Amino acid sequence: MNQNSPAAGPVLKAGNKLSAAFRDFLHLESSGGIVLAIAALLAIIAANSPWQDIYNSFLTIPGAIEIGTTVEIRKPLLVWVNDLWMAIFFFLVGLEIKREFMEGELSSLSQVALPGIAAIGGMIVPALIYVAVNLGSPENLSGWAIPAATDIAFALAVLSLLGNRVPSSLKILLLAIAIFDDLGAILIIAFFYTENLSLGVMALAIAPLAVLAVMNLAGVRNVVPFVLVGGVLWVIVLKSGVHATLAGVITAFAIPLTVKRDSGESPLKLLEHELHVWVAFLILPMFAFANAGVSLAGMGVGSLTEPVTLGIILGLFVGKQVGIFGMLYLTIRAGWAAMPTGANWAQLYGVAALAGIGFTMSLFIGGLAFATTDFQAQIRMGVLLGSIASAVVGFLLIRAVSKRGAVDA
Repeated sequence: MNQNSPAAGPVLKAGNKLSAAFRDFLHLESSGGIVLAIAALLAIIAANSPWQDIYNSFLTIPGAIEIGTTVEIRKPLLVWVNDLWMAIFFFLVGLEIKREFMEGELSSLSQVALPGIAAIGGMIVPALIYVAVNLGSPENLSGWAIPAATDIAFALAVLSLLGNRVPSSLKILLLAIAIFDDLGAILIIAFFYTENLSLGVMALAIAPLAVLAVMNLAGVRNVVPFVLVGGVLWVIVLKSGVHATLAGVITAFAIPLTVKRDSGESPLKLLEHELHVWVAFLILPMFAFANAGVSLAGMGVGSLTEPVTLGIILGLFVGKQVGIFGMLYLTIRAGWAAMPTGANWAQLYGVAALAGIGFTMSLFIGGLAFATTDFQAQIRMGVLLGSIASAVVGFLLIRAVSKRGAVDA
């Protein structure tokens, strides 16, 4: 990537403290966030236009994978996007998490403390708010994790619009909180949104897991075998009842970050670099286009008071701000972590607000939380409004309290 090109944007000027890999990541994520927003807007327009039937028919286009007579997977396009394409997204998330914990911004206890504790608060408080709003409707409680998620691409896209007003330490903090948030989402999906588990089929996963482990220990540099074995694992996980996206995370953790020989590029970093463009500009926008299309027909102000919708809005907009900023404040005041370089309390509150942009991950968890389509309009409305409100407040607050040229060198 040419960092001197106009397309590099303000994010690449964040200063010397950001590594080249970090700058590339921030640029791709923020640019991808803009594409993501456009895809979501197109979906809403399509779902509320004369082309509504075409849009719905597009999402139900059938597709199948058949391997002899033993493996047959038939699903509509929407399910392929949510089960297969999002497995690739979670594969990338797994690569990022592994790299950051082994040699990146989360490789030491001092670096982990502030974003890690803040992320815990940012998941617990929104979930509690959602539950409190929906206590009178037990059938709604399965959606408790919807407002606990943060969308990295959208949040960084909004932050990047502030250019050199924002110190690089804030970008790192927001990214680190979002990484912990993604890790939390992975655990939530594994433990709370797995139904009809088939232990017999799941036992078959031992073989590909063993192969991945052996290849990792042997320092295999070619990524093709990992991808092929990961594909086998995906099919087994899908058939077992566990959500198939978890296969992507497990496969990512097996990819070697370092190699025994000095020559050549790290397989993990190579895959991470190659996948970022595809995920940021194809997979996530496609997911947004397939899942954000909510019909506004018959909806009014009263629709906002539906427990599911209201719980999501308050969870994202209020819960994230209270949970994340509250834990940031307590952690710094207690001396467990230092104030990010060049930042102030108002900017930290703005970061907490931006973390309320749940969008992609919230929509994804919402699809897992409710098996029927009865709640999908409420989920989408809550996620969209909560995320938009968080983006606007976070952007305006950070802009108001930050000066131009604030990026630390």
